[in-house]
Amino acid sequence: MTAPRYAYLGPSGTFTEAALRAMVDPAEIEATPVIDVPAALSAVRGGDADFAVVAIENTVEGGVTATLDTLAEGSPLAILGEVVLAVSFELVARPGTALEDITAVAAHSHGLNQCRRWLAQRLPGAAQIPASSNAAAARELATGDAPFDAALAPPGVGVSLGLEVLASGVADNPHAATRFVKVGRPAAVPSATGADKTTLVVHLPDDRAGALLSMLEQFAARGVNLSRIESRPRSDRPGEYSFSIDALGHIDEPRMAEALVGLKRTNPTVIFLGSYPAATGYPTPVAPGTSEQEFADARSWVQGLRAGRR
Repeated sequence: MTAPRYAYLGPSGTFTEAALRAMVDPAEIEATPVIDVPAALSAVRGGDADFAVVAIENTVEGGVTATLDTLAEGSPLAILGEVVLAVSFELVARPGTALEDITAVAAHSHGLNQCRRWLAQRLPGAAQIPASSNAAAARELATGDAPFDAALAPPGVGVSLGLEVLASGVADNPHAATRFVKVGRPAAVPSATGADKTTLVVHLPDDRAGALLSMLEQFAARGVNLSRIESRPRSDRPGEYSFSIDALGHIDEPRMAEALVGLKRTNPTVIFLGSYPAATGYPTPVAPGTSEQEFADARSWVQGLRAGRR
C-alpha cells in the first residue's frame, strides 16, 4: 500500500507541520509542503494529495479567511479532524545582529498580527514584511540576501538554520493558540463520539431584517450550541454575506440532524463540511428536551397519535 499523501503549508518547520505531526505519525505518510492554504486544498481537490492540514482559526485573528473561503467554494471537501496548538515565536536574525540594527522584520501576516503590540514596543521603527509562512521567512533570512533583518519563526527553526535567537516567547497573548483541521474528500461520516463539532457554510435566502435570526433559530430551537459564527462576503453577490459556522454536535445526533433539515428548508445554500471529534474532548452539552432519548420519545408519541393512541 502507498502511504497517504498530506499537503501542508511549508516549508518544513511551520506550525502547520507541527499540527500535521500531532495528527498522524510522520513515518506513515508522505508529507508535501506547499506555498499556501489554497494550494494545499487544491491538491486534495485535484487528487495530488489525499489530505491537507490547514489552519482554520486562531485566538488573536479569528478565522483564517484563506481557509474559510477556499473550503466554501469549489468541489466539495470534508473536515475530518482538528488539533489546537499553542503559538509563540522567536525573533531570529543573522549572527551579529542586535535589536537596534533591525529595520525590517518578516513573518506570515497572521504571525505579524499576533505580535503587533510586541513589535510596536520593541521594534517601533521596523517595517513589517509579510511572508508565505513564518518558516519561509526564517529560511530566506538565512540565505543572506533577504530584504529584512529579522524574522518571527516557530521555536527551534532559527537555530536549525544557523540564525541567532534575539527574543523568545514573542506573542501579544501568552495563551495564543491556533486550530488546525485535517481535510479530505467527502466520504461516509465517522460515527459520533459524544464530543463532536459540525462545520457548515450557510447562505441566507435574502437580505432582510431578521434573516440571520431565522437561520440561528434553526439551531436554538433544537438546543444546538454554536462555538463559532463568522460572516464572509459572497463573491457572486457583492454586498451580501455567507456564514461559516461551527456547531457543537454530530450529524448522527437527532438535534443536529433536525437543525440541518431546518437549514436546508429555509436557506438556498447549506454546505456541510463535516462532523468530526472536537479537539477539546469535552462532551457535547445537551440542553433539556434535546437528548436522543427525548427526540425518540417525541417521535414515538406522534406515531402513537397517528395510530389512534392517546
